[in-house]
Amino acid sequence: MRRQIVEEPECLSAVWSLRLAIFALAVGAMAIGVTRFQLVEVPAGLAVFGSAILIACIALLLAATAAVVIWRTGRRGGGKALGGALLAAVWLAWPGWLAAQAMRLPVLNDVTTDIADPPQFSMSRKATEARGDRTPPTPSALVRQQQRIAYPGVQAILLEVEADEAYQLVLKAVQARGWKIIDQSAPGGRSGLGHVDAVDRTLIMGFPDDITIRIKPLAGQTKIDVRSASRYGRNDFGVNARRVEQFAQEMQNQLDAR
Repeated sequence: MRRQIVEEPECLSAVWSLRLAIFALAVGAMAIGVTRFQLVEVPAGLAVFGSAILIACIALLLAATAAVVIWRTGRRGGGKALGGALLAAVWLAWPGWLAAQAMRLPVLNDVTTDIADPPQFSMSRKATEARGDRTPPTPSALVRQQQRIAYPGVQAILLEVEADEAYQLVLKAVQARGWKIIDQSAPGGRSGLGHVDAVDRTLIMGFPDDITIRIKPLAGQTKIDVRSASRYGRNDFGVNARRVEQFAQEMQNQLDAR
């Protein structure tokens, strides 16, 4: 008489862990795509992205539950539980890194090279419309003090060139960084100052950030101050400070390439 080998049933927690992890990846990719290519408003894209994070957390919890069930009952599904856990962990790595940055860095979304007198954004109609009818307010004294402590390397750029040449170097550096210029004015006029206003987008989600650059003639040199402000969110996770420092390096590259 032949004996039938009865296989243990598959653990449902493992099955659903893998399914939800894959679904979280799909939802997250969709959120990034529609936000980056401006198919929806940023708040809507963030809502979808948050949903993907929640789904990934549930998938990770189900994987842990499956591990316990499989260990105790011997049910099948270990591979699916492991796959769900790995996919969910990969998806949660970036939000986890952002959370760690939020704990390490102060809550800032506006960084400037001139803490005492931050450059002001252009109020022209063209620039205002390009910023979505929003003009970043001047940072408070407390916020500027927090920046001084958190980002001591964010400093004004001093060039041993005339203001007109410095202005051309700024335009080249902005173009090299891939920023979109929305307003510009060469040094001169009553104030003697020049400025360039631009918009940059973050690497992954493509959030728009606003930038203004002030070109100030001095005796025998030109001082360039940069201000970068996030349009969304209270915490920029260090993005604006990195942007300003990278622009300073690009200015040095342009100066060396003359």
